[in-house]
Amino acid sequence: MPADKTENTRPSSETEAASAVATESAAVSSAEEELLSKLTEMQDRYLRLSAEFDNYRKRTLREKIELAQSGGERVIVGLLPIIDDFDRAMTSMHTTDDYGAVKVGLELIYSKINEFLRQNGVKEIEAVNEPFNSDLHEAVTSVAVEDEAMKGKIIEVTQKGYILNEKVIRFPKVVVGE
Repeated sequence: MPADKTENTRPSSETEAASAVATESAAVSSAEEELLSKLTEMQDRYLRLSAEFDNYRKRTLREKIELAQSGGERVIVGLLPIIDDFDRAMTSMHTTDDYGAVKVGLELIYSKINEFLRQNGVKEIEAVNEPFNSDLHEAVTSVAVEDEAMKGKIIEVTQKGYILNEKVIRFPKVVVGE
């Protein structure tokens, strides 16, 4: 009889083992499905973020180009009244004999241009009688001077220099005393 009992237990343990394998297989299958769904979700999020970043990059590049194009527009619009004044001065130069009035008109236009530049952050670099500074001035030539105090100083400016918002945009060309 004991032999029969062992035979009876074997099939039930095989059934239990098969059932455990099936349960384990189902658990692994559901874990795989869960991992696959998470992977699909993460891939989708990655693609969306990548596309969103690409759109952001394109938008900022487009805005930067538009800003550069329209930034110059403000300066041009500010210069238009001065150009109109020059047109009127040119016309009056050809039609009038009063050159004193034309001269006064040109001086007014010149002061308007300087005011416009000042309003836009442009300043002239003062150089005459200043010590020569190679970081700020461009020496065109040097001339001998009799006055010892003028040696190493700027005698003449051949072309004015300008600073825009604390940055040199054009170095003054100067003559230095030696």
